[in-house]
Amino acid sequence: MAESHDEVTKLAKIANDLELAPQLRGKAIEQLGSIGSHDALQALLDLAAKEKLTAKEREVALKQAIKIVKAS
Repeated sequence: MAESHDEVTKLAKIANDLELAPQLRGKAIEQLGSIGSHDALQALLDLAAKEKLTAKEREVALKQAIKIVKAS
């Protein structure tokens, strides 16, 4: 379980890093959705609420969060 938490933390940092390319941030958001844990859901909802991200990134984060909720 600690591995999942560490992975979520790393991916969330990548997704929040505005200095990285949008494509890389988008991949990190998608990976968070594939983890499917409560920590990943929380990270995705935080990303969806972050106004500094692009609208597309926020939309993808929200879609990934919905995917986790539907799966559980």
